[in-house]
Amino acid sequence: MKTSLLLFSLTFWSIMAQAQQPFVANMDESKVGNFTLPNPLQKPDGSIIKNKKDWEKHRGYWLAQFQQTMYGKMPEKKLKQSSQLVSRTEILGGKAIQYIWTITFEGKHSISVLGVLPNKSAKVPVFLGLNFCGNQTTNTDKRIPIFEKYVVCNEATQFKNNLGQAESRGAQASRWQFEKLIDAGYGSITVACGDFEEDLPTGYQNGIRTTLADQLGLKTEEWSAIGAWAWGLSSMVDFLETIPQVDAQKIILHGHSRLGKAALWAAANDQRFAAIISNESGEGGAALTRRNYGENLWRITNSFPHWFLKSYQHYAYKENELPFDQHILLSLLAPRPLYVASAMGDQWSDPKGEFLGAQNTEAVYQLYRKPGLGTVAFPGLNAPVGKQVRYHIREGKHDMTLYDWEQYIKFARELVK
Repeated sequence: MKTSLLLFSLTFWSIMAQAQQPFVANMDESKVGNFTLPNPLQKPDGSIIKNKKDWEKHRGYWLAQFQQTMYGKMPEKKLKQSSQLVSRTEILGGKAIQYIWTITFEGKHSISVLGVLPNKSAKVPVFLGLNFCGNQTTNTDKRIPIFEKYVVCNEATQFKNNLGQAESRGAQASRWQFEKLIDAGYGSITVACGDFEEDLPTGYQNGIRTTLADQLGLKTEEWSAIGAWAWGLSSMVDFLETIPQVDAQKIILHGHSRLGKAALWAAANDQRFAAIISNESGEGGAALTRRNYGENLWRITNSFPHWFLKSYQHYAYKENELPFDQHILLSLLAPRPLYVASAMGDQWSDPKGEFLGAQNTEAVYQLYRKPGLGTVAFPGLNAPVGKQVRYHIREGKHDMTLYDWEQYIKFARELVK
């Protein structure tokens, strides 16, 4: 009887331990395990792509794999946009003009766009990125309206009930560095991600996946929040092509964390972005999914189910069965300049996995005779490596800092001509 009870107890706790396993993230490099990455140049019939012409024919195959399994379809229809200039104000001692525009799609869905451009008549290159918690968080200027939709910044005292308060003005200004960009000759354009879709499982109800469903021709379940944000970034290119002060051939796309995932997906589908920056985009972004380190597929799809298709959840703890990995998403950005960045204090995003994601684009960039990361080892802190594909890991936490911006400006100056 005691033996049976002991066996039952051992079996029970073994089952419970297995049931709890998805809640445990591996943070031990020695436990990552072995994995084999799919070859981006290998076709389904086993043949290998050997030139850029064949790659450009084949890239649609990989896009379809991500669309069917992970991020969902992307709308193919162009929508009618109307824009209104809400305000134009000199800032930064006259060095820059701050613009606020309202853009309305098909007369049904409106967003607020913030632009900070150098105060000069010549066309300028711009950095474009979504923000998390409203345009007012990027600058203390009281003329910027407080964002009135759901935001994910509730851990900060400037936000209550997932809504921005007046105190939230400038709360994330360090992530934008407007003056630094102006002094370097660049403009900056931003929109709150929640203007396209609020970042929660029911966010689609007030977002473009619902309000513009008929016009975009997709059902809600056919795409994802990341897809909605990515579509929003492409729609910003449509808008910026109409702004005489902006050089629309030199739009540098950037994104931090989940918005870095959206930036990568946007650039994979839209080749008008001149260069792409992924700042700590982690799992579902630049980091390799097959690497068992930090946030994993199970955790991200259970914590944020709206970011991906439901079909992606089926690969939890079966990552090696995925038909792709994130290095292929990054390869779809070739031959454009790509910068992937990490932070030592952000192990959840798997810095080494982000580095390897960037490094394993080499085969595709080589088709264009563009230098990637080659065989360089994982670098030390604050020591950027690479050329057309670039990487750094800095000290500090999950954030977008002045150090990051200094590297991104240098990157843009060197490679966006």
